[in-house]
Amino acid sequence: MEFAHTTVLLQESIEYLNCRPEKIYVDCTLGGGGHTQAILEAIGPTGKVIAIDQDQEAIKAAQERLSKYRDQLVFVNNNFGNIKDILDKLEIKQVAGIMFDLGVSSYQLDNPERGFSYQHDAPLDMRMDVEQEVTAADLVNTMPVEELSRIIWQYGEERWSKRIAQFIGEARNRKYLETTGELVEVIKAAIPAAARRKGPHPAKRTFQALRIAVNDELEVFRKAIKEGVPYLEEGGRMCVLSFHSLEDRIAKHTFRELKQEKIVKVLTSKPILPLEEEVEANPRARSAKLRAIEKA
Repeated sequence: MEFAHTTVLLQESIEYLNCRPEKIYVDCTLGGGGHTQAILEAIGPTGKVIAIDQDQEAIKAAQERLSKYRDQLVFVNNNFGNIKDILDKLEIKQVAGIMFDLGVSSYQLDNPERGFSYQHDAPLDMRMDVEQEVTAADLVNTMPVEELSRIIWQYGEERWSKRIAQFIGEARNRKYLETTGELVEVIKAAIPAAARRKGPHPAKRTFQALRIAVNDELEVFRKAIKEGVPYLEEGGRMCVLSFHSLEDRIAKHTFRELKQEKIVKVLTSKPILPLEEEVEANPRARSAKLRAIEKA
């Protein structure tokens, strides 16, 4: 299966990054390579991009796709939460821009083997880094029901979180939950029929919550912003493309804190949203929000 990802708000991201020749940029979420390629095209042959991804399959696919830029690229198979260690190891003291695209790639969502999707029956995995030990199955089958309920509510904003957690607890007492299909059936049983008829797929919010928990996405993201900003040169920029309210809230509040400390200027008083044409062409763009700051 080809590692593909339709990059959302691409032109807007590149404009806010203010890409310039001879500068170094960091793409913290390489994914399908959309932002990395656009940055390389914008900075010309004299610039460089540090491309980070914890998914080895993403790195491998991007190495092939972006082979003509190999002299300008440094691929790093790591978690962007380690941005300080990554840049220190590369002996890079300043960069002109840092990009975060927090969307899960189409490849990861659509590849049944990865266990991210409630649309396919597959092993209950959801790890971005397949060498990581803890899977979604581990959380679903071992976490206390009260903690499961908290995670599903906090990370998925699911109104039926308590009921879903209770049903999971009962189901796993009967049988170890191994697949996404088994979990989907438990979630459907937990949510009243009338509620299932409205809104998104009944398992969407719970699957989102588990994915965030498995990969510790929110705390890693908050840490990466704070540890990445000191590496921005004066006038350097950081852009965040988020896809749900929790990520956007972290970006908004962290950017505001940095502004109050007079470390950055906030370039987007309100998030930049995709145009309706982009949403029609790519429905996954509907929830996208772009925010940007500039080092003071």
